[in-house]
Amino acid sequence: MTQDLWRLSATEMVERVARRDVSSTELTLSCLQRLEDVNPRINAIVDVLADSALVAAAQADAAIARREPVGPIHGVPVTVKINVDMAGYATTNGVRAFRDLVASEDSPVVANLRKAGAIVIGRSNAPAFSYRWFTDNDLHGRTLNPWNPQLTPGGSSGGASAAVAAGIGAIAHGNDLGGSIRYPAYACGVAGLRPSTGRVPAYNPTQTKDRTLAVQLASVQGPLARTVGDLRIALQAMAGGDPRDAWWMPVEPLGQRAPFPVRVAVCAELPGIRSDAAVVDAIRQAAGWLEEAGCIVEEAVPPQMTEASALWLDLVTNEARSGLGDVIMQHGDDAIRTAFSSQRRLAAPLDLAGYMNGLARRTGLLRDWQRFFERYPLLLMPVSCAQPFAIDEDQRGDDAMRRILDMQSPLLATALLGLPGLSVPTGVRDGVPMGVQLVAGRFQEALCLAAGEAIEARAGTCTPIDPVGSAIRRAV
Repeated sequence: MTQDLWRLSATEMVERVARRDVSSTELTLSCLQRLEDVNPRINAIVDVLADSALVAAAQADAAIARREPVGPIHGVPVTVKINVDMAGYATTNGVRAFRDLVASEDSPVVANLRKAGAIVIGRSNAPAFSYRWFTDNDLHGRTLNPWNPQLTPGGSSGGASAAVAAGIGAIAHGNDLGGSIRYPAYACGVAGLRPSTGRVPAYNPTQTKDRTLAVQLASVQGPLARTVGDLRIALQAMAGGDPRDAWWMPVEPLGQRAPFPVRVAVCAELPGIRSDAAVVDAIRQAAGWLEEAGCIVEEAVPPQMTEASALWLDLVTNEARSGLGDVIMQHGDDAIRTAFSSQRRLAAPLDLAGYMNGLARRTGLLRDWQRFFERYPLLLMPVSCAQPFAIDEDQRGDDAMRRILDMQSPLLATALLGLPGLSVPTGVRDGVPMGVQLVAGRFQEALCLAAGEAIEARAGTCTPIDPVGSAIRRAV
């Protein structure tokens, strides 16, 4: 029985630990054994923290024995991405030059997870600089999609999504600048939540300067898990305030309920972009499920989606000229240099006036979306307009990158505007997981989660799974 504890959801783990039906140590041992069994086949976790995890689990068990108040994910094994600071470990971000960048203190999201009782069992892989929708780097090697090693596990939180899909931890930490939580969740058949900008605090004490403005507005920290309910308690754990993040907002804590059902806008295909048939089918099926749940479902296109996604590309890419681009070209591996070079050629060059006008236009776009959400509190649309890409699709030239950016428009537009987005699985088609995205107004994560649970109740869950494919070699 102990060997199968890794299969439990985080919610079930919390309940069993609280009742003393199982100990955190038993949960941790089970998840570490699962890690040992499957990680050599997918390379999702690149730092295994067995010793410190068992110490933390023993402390969690002692707190239960003393009947102390505990946090929302007390005793739950989790993983943390290698691009956030965790005291005593290198924040490599998949870059060889950063292999000795050891953090002396935790980032806010890691500190919050620990305060909430999480047991960190490992650190998950990411592409170099966390800047691709594919997870591979020269320092830690390639992460494989547990469903199909020929498909991307997503990026940049590809290690996180592959880990949680394969049963390595019930909750995985990720972050999302242009879909880096939602796309890996989609590619690996798990649930992933991009919170609103300002919901979860973020800051890396190892950083030498603050990030540029558009990146600050678009980038967030958030959870991946096998169930939508686990995302709810994970977000509760991550969202505690921290003075190191100037953007954190003291909004009301996430409640268990939201005004649901609601009027839902359904957009299966974006203007000018042809979605894969499987993507359209998944949207139509999810729309039917929401209608069964009592929602009023109407076809509607969100405002200026194409402009918003193009503005993400232009602002983020031009900001990279302030320093990050040079660092990528100097210290990045061949894959990130190739992908970033294509992205830079496809972005419109902006002078100072163009950049300032672009940031101003973002405000106008967000105003239009907020008006849209007054009529339709919830938007159902693709995570990506295509099924998961083949590995290294972004290495095939500018035309391939142009197609990728078009297909990822639903991720880019919503990231630029700082909106919450939920990627929720809808099943498996021809051996490939499928899913949809739910988007709502700022700080309306509870509504996304309520609708996601309605879809999950009908679709079921398709993970954990045993990884498909042979063992891989880890880069050294």
